[in-house]
Amino acid sequence: MKALLMYRDQDFQLHTYVPPNSIDLTKDFGLDTLFESMAGGDEFLLEVVKTAVLTSLLEPGAILYRQHVLQDCIAHPDLVKQIYRIAVEAIDRERRVWGWTSDIPSSALHRAVDVLEIFSALLKQLRQVADNHGSEFRSEGFKRFFGMLTKELDDEYLSIIEEHLRRLEFPAGILMTADLDKDLKGTNYVLRKLPDLKLSWKERVQSWLGWDGDESFVYEIADRDEGGFRALSEIQSRGIGHVAAALGQSTDHILSFFQMLRLEMGFYIACLNLCERLSGKGEPFCFPEPVSGGTQAFSARGIYDVCLSLCIDGRAVGNDVSGENKSLIVITGANRGGKSTLLRSLGQAQLMMQCGMFVAAESCRANICSGMFTHFKREEDSQMKSGKLDEELKRMSSIVEKLVPNSLVLMNESFASTNEREGSEIARQIVHALLESNIKVFYVTHLFDLADGFYAEKRGDALFLRAERLADGSRTFRLIEGEPLPTSHGEDLYRRVFQESPVPAGDLN
Repeated sequence: MKALLMYRDQDFQLHTYVPPNSIDLTKDFGLDTLFESMAGGDEFLLEVVKTAVLTSLLEPGAILYRQHVLQDCIAHPDLVKQIYRIAVEAIDRERRVWGWTSDIPSSALHRAVDVLEIFSALLKQLRQVADNHGSEFRSEGFKRFFGMLTKELDDEYLSIIEEHLRRLEFPAGILMTADLDKDLKGTNYVLRKLPDLKLSWKERVQSWLGWDGDESFVYEIADRDEGGFRALSEIQSRGIGHVAAALGQSTDHILSFFQMLRLEMGFYIACLNLCERLSGKGEPFCFPEPVSGGTQAFSARGIYDVCLSLCIDGRAVGNDVSGENKSLIVITGANRGGKSTLLRSLGQAQLMMQCGMFVAAESCRANICSGMFTHFKREEDSQMKSGKLDEELKRMSSIVEKLVPNSLVLMNESFASTNEREGSEIARQIVHALLESNIKVFYVTHLFDLADGFYAEKRGDALFLRAERLADGSRTFRLIEGEPLPTSHGEDLYRRVFQESPVPAGDLN
């Protein structure tokens, strides 16, 4: 049995390939806040969301498949949580069943029977959910999942399980056959199915062997014959050994199904946790439209930094971005005007879209990227092993080595550690090379020479956004389309710090 709720044709693996730049993505986009909110304090869910979010899907169909499953989850949260609880209960109860799994056949068989009884009851609960509510789900993933439950767990199958479990309790004893080898030692022990339990023991043996006479051979062990009982126990172990092994494999198979179900449902449970957090704050979210990698697209309405929103009491400020057919987005403007916040929101949305989630926006449309990389400013090396510019160049070189066509590079104040002329020239050559290699670039910069130079090129594939500043110097944290200005209005911040009152930490985002 397969869940197949994350992919059409394969299982979701927890310990799978994670991009080598995942540490930078997590740090630069503030993803730890997102992960913790989705996990809700559950360490297992935390591990699931880290893997799922950082492992991007690269086909629109795969993204839509997961989106549709998530839409069903949002429409039926109680049923989805019930399915997840069933999987968790199966795994937890199996762990608590006492017994050995292989050393002693009788103990292994007893444990397998107990586990299978637990699993059988929980499989019935899954089947009941499928029967009662399967028709309410619309996604391909859930339709196939419920169809599998109905087909694989039909009434006949469940009745057979119950019958086998009843017989494996051996209410009327054990019937075995064996051969004698040339040394008159027992071999080929086989556990046999007992005939009609309503017959007497003698009648059952005669019925199975086809006897019609009264002749029988009986050997009785004395009550205190420890050696005889030990020998009988050894014979019994040989007889039930194969059955215990087969039943153990069956329980392992069903356990693996519940484990996979918990893993795949865990991602959607974490998404529901985030959905409830955002809905409780009145924050909008939407399912983005994924576009194949051959098209340059990024358009959003009301997009906001989801991690910032999760850290503040009120709602985050949303922005509109019209980046259709744009390979370069340059973001400039006033200090503390929301430039880096917008850049983070663009990166978060790209990651969330490519793992099949909703995004923090009223609407969104973006092309799929083959890879995503960040080049954000870092604190200066405290050990002074290298200069800051040297460190920036080394990091960019490392990124370039990993780039493939149709990737996305997000740069935040890159190469601002040197003078404007030198930093602008370095950045200009790098960005031109990236664009020529079919790499999309989102760049936040204070380097006027750099931004104005791109604007002067009148590139049709470039979008220029500027942090809005009102006449009185206040910031709206909104980004508007506009040409770069030769000032970042640092004097506004100076006046606020030294002529008025200290700037609250929340106002600096």
